[in-house]
Amino acid sequence: MKKVISTLKKLLRWGILGGILFFLIKTLTDHFSEVTAVRITPQGWLMLGIAATVTFLAHIWSGWVWSWILKMFKQPVQPTWAIQVYLKTNIAKYLPGNFWHFYGRIWAVNKIGGSIGAASLSVLLEPLLMAAAALLVALVSHQLGLIKTEHNYNILVLQVLGLGLVLLGIHPLILNPVMDWLSRLKNKTTENPSVKLDQYPLIPLLGELGFLGLRGMGFILTLTALMTVNGSDIPQLMSVFSFAWLLGLIVPGAPGGLGIFEATIISLLDPKQFPIAIILTTVALYRVISILAEVMGAGLATLSSLKLNLRQQGTGNREQ
Repeated sequence: MKKVISTLKKLLRWGILGGILFFLIKTLTDHFSEVTAVRITPQGWLMLGIAATVTFLAHIWSGWVWSWILKMFKQPVQPTWAIQVYLKTNIAKYLPGNFWHFYGRIWAVNKIGGSIGAASLSVLLEPLLMAAAALLVALVSHQLGLIKTEHNYNILVLQVLGLGLVLLGIHPLILNPVMDWLSRLKNKTTENPSVKLDQYPLIPLLGELGFLGLRGMGFILTLTALMTVNGSDIPQLMSVFSFAWLLGLIVPGAPGGLGIFEATIISLLDPKQFPIAIILTTVALYRVISILAEVMGAGLATLSSLKLNLRQQGTGNREQ
């Protein structure tokens, strides 16, 4: 039975990935001449540079929020250390399996004397908070793009139910008994208490809203490099971006939401308001910017860690 379920999961992932790739390739083929006609002005390149900077800052901010989550579980971590670990492991999400970045963070916390249980719960709680933040942004935006309440009540109801379930599921009254049960099941004993959450993670949730706002700003700046974006367009763009980013987070099929995010953006934005060639170019540029920001973050964090280690070794040698 396990082999059948495993096979079905693989088929589902490949099916989703294949469908997404077919959609993207067909859309690009149909509008190839329009895409090749898109030009980036010197001012546009400046906007792309700003978009990359904002996206890079978003990853730093997310690492800081992760340190807040670890502090809630009373783990011996400093914000600077947490940000470095977060940035160094973030790029691993593009590896097959889409879990190696979580494994790296759990291993890093355990290496400095932290609890594996607390680290595991932190990497579980973080994407849940991100999902809740994305749903909140999508629901409170004044314009919801294609996801309008007067036309799509079913989608709105699903969003509200999903948000309610996530917000309720991360409450200590719900989360602690679940974690306690899992701990007892794993250890086969009642003597090892599981990790406890003493308060509702409201501050980290607000922090993830900030992360999503920065990521959305990076996307809008990328679009601004190719066309004029009015202030009235921003709520709709933030809503569509949040929903697309959420699907990229939760839908299986591609590491880091690769392909899913792009296809959702293309499907939701009105081509009459946002030309399809501009959107195709924007999602391609934004994906490149996102990966470059993650690579730069991992590189700088690694260099910072190496410098710190060399400094500590030098201090130790002088003391000897």
